[in-house]
Amino acid sequence: MKTESHSINDVLTKNATSFFIPPFQRAYAWGKAEIERYFSDIIRIIKSELNPKEHDKLEHFFGTIVIKAEEEGFASKSVVVDGQQRLTTTLLFLIALRDIEDETTLKQKITGLYLKNDASDFEDKIKLKQVTKDWDAYKALVNGQESSAGIIKTAYQIFTKLINNTKTTNPDIGFEHYILAIKRMNVAVIFLDERPHKGEDPQIIFETLNSLGKALTLADLVRNFILLSLDSETQSFLYEKEWQPRIEAQLNEDASKFYRDYLQYKTKSWIKVVSDTRSDSNTKEVYQRLKEFVNENFKKHEDFVDDIIRFVPWYKWIITETVNDTLYPDATKDKEIKELLRNIFHDIKAEAFKPFVLGLLEYNQQGVDELRLSDDKLIEILKSIRTYLIRRRTLGLAQGENKNIASLINRICDLSNSTVSMIELLSSMFFKMRIPNDNEVSEQLKTINFYEGVKKYSKFILGKIEENNTKVAVDFRNPKISIEHIMPQTLSNFWKDELGEDSENIHKQYLHNIGNLILTEFNGEIGNKPFADKQDKLNKSSLNFRLAVTSRTSWNETDIKNHQKNMISWFLDTFPLPENYKTADNWNTRSVEKSNFSPLDDEAGEIAEGNKPLKLIINSESIAVTTWQDVFIEFLKWIKKNSDYDYESILLNQEKLFGNEYIVIKWKNLKSLMEEHTKKGKFYKTFEGNLWNSKTTVLEDGLEFIHINASAKSFVSRIANIINLLGMPDNSIEIVLK
Repeated sequence: MKTESHSINDVLTKNATSFFIPPFQRAYAWGKAEIERYFSDIIRIIKSELNPKEHDKLEHFFGTIVIKAEEEGFASKSVVVDGQQRLTTTLLFLIALRDIEDETTLKQKITGLYLKNDASDFEDKIKLKQVTKDWDAYKALVNGQESSAGIIKTAYQIFTKLINNTKTTNPDIGFEHYILAIKRMNVAVIFLDERPHKGEDPQIIFETLNSLGKALTLADLVRNFILLSLDSETQSFLYEKEWQPRIEAQLNEDASKFYRDYLQYKTKSWIKVVSDTRSDSNTKEVYQRLKEFVNENFKKHEDFVDDIIRFVPWYKWIITETVNDTLYPDATKDKEIKELLRNIFHDIKAEAFKPFVLGLLEYNQQGVDELRLSDDKLIEILKSIRTYLIRRRTLGLAQGENKNIASLINRICDLSNSTVSMIELLSSMFFKMRIPNDNEVSEQLKTINFYEGVKKYSKFILGKIEENNTKVAVDFRNPKISIEHIMPQTLSNFWKDELGEDSENIHKQYLHNIGNLILTEFNGEIGNKPFADKQDKLNKSSLNFRLAVTSRTSWNETDIKNHQKNMISWFLDTFPLPENYKTADNWNTRSVEKSNFSPLDDEAGEIAEGNKPLKLIINSESIAVTTWQDVFIEFLKWIKKNSDYDYESILLNQEKLFGNEYIVIKWKNLKSLMEEHTKKGKFYKTFEGNLWNSKTTVLEDGLEFIHINASAKSFVSRIANIINLLGMPDNSIEIVLK
């Protein structure tokens, strides 16, 4: 690798050279602000040249361009690894300058020097081959034709307007001055050695140069890792014929999630969640694991592409809420499997099962190691997963699924050859991952606020109960179908009489109970009408639930309890367990659960909310704690006294870290806050755990207070954000639970 300083003019006018932007790189993205700033730099250079008082004429550093050369006979092709935005912007400026110029010789000079090259093997001998998305628009401009609307044309139009305006305001500035400015815009050109033993991997260079810019998504990193290793011709073919149409166009914004779930399935292990919407340290970690996986398991990168293309259609079945394609030749099975996938991943939203079900679909669709999962067995497994999930959600359980379900991938082979059932697998995990039995579900449904406590799933549950009772599909997702309170939310005099002397207590106890609810298609039309009026309206309903009401002559506490009993029985029939699991302890009683976790764990907040802390462990140093505010204060205290970490950076980045700039605050500022809001003082403690009005606290202006009025989940989130900010090792912090 060598780095040379050149003007952008020298780079673009190099003889017999054409430039190739890999088709998978980001499309042109400069907007009005960036283009106007670019033009402003050009004008500053020109004005410096025209100013007789300036002896040292102004130049401008225009950033870095990374190039990897590919020799082709007498010509050379430069693959632009980084810097395509700078090159494209300069060429669009030159096209606008050419089109405004009247003199034919000067027009031809721009085209011949900058835009076209007789040695180029690109269409119309164009010197710079744009990414696929921008190619047609750019090609039209180079050829002097009308370009299609888009960001390329917009940039050209902005430059045209700026040059024309300058003609009016600064008539002394002419064609030759603009060319001079291009010659004085300097770039650092990094030339990569194409010889493999030099170790100049363009992907490594690309990652390094982009580490401080807009965060690359996992999908960006994977795509560039695979394709940048290939020559430009293979890149173009593979991207345009395979990668773009068969992977990216199919998955769109779900591509990064796909790579993570694919890797979880292939490695049979849990992998951290990645985010495309913010800078995410997890993304880099997952990307490194994926690179290692590819290098260890595929001889060629093209083989990896072939493999992931197999999984894309199956993953689409998982992530697409309404799959219209026919997946199975048997229409009944096709409908049932699509509905089960929709239930698991869209009605219940069980992200943890995506890699597991992806594996089931591979065994079902193609088979693995001569084993194939039958359609009937797939349906049975998906039903078991649905039962497992909805029983757990009814009890408010979800903790542990993200990390532990991935371990079941090891048993897909056993499921395929029927040596184990899905229920057996799900009941073999530790207590917090258990399948709630009939007794546990029944007791929960007797007392739970079903309407609000299970709000995410209540319509789904009632809809499936209706389907199970009638064997007819119910459009429970339709907003016109709603959950109706039979005893209304507001008691009229009629309803007080109907319920009797204890009406207020009955109303309070049973209003949102499953015994007072049914599914109707009247969307709140019944309201708090008398019971007889509700019966008349419900007689017009097409749903079987109406019979639970219309068959009764009253609706009091006894009726509600009877309906509750029926609803619980129907729930257990709709989401059933095999007979020997109905009252059993459906977990591995010999399995010991982990009593510690990291603030960086996906479910750290949920774990914290349901437990109490015992110890905070930082780099093997154990600190006793009793509350979650203790955990946060002790963590900050440790960072403050440890010279390896920049405590001040926490104070300077509080808004970013916590969404509040007053989480750690000095006494002089806390006093000001308390002048406006007197009660705020009780929400802060010193590092010693004292309130401001404690007799043991000496109140000096610089004394620091920590905000402690937060949930366990918030405290853990704050710690996780600090860990990421300071770049602390992932395994350096653990919280031990009581």
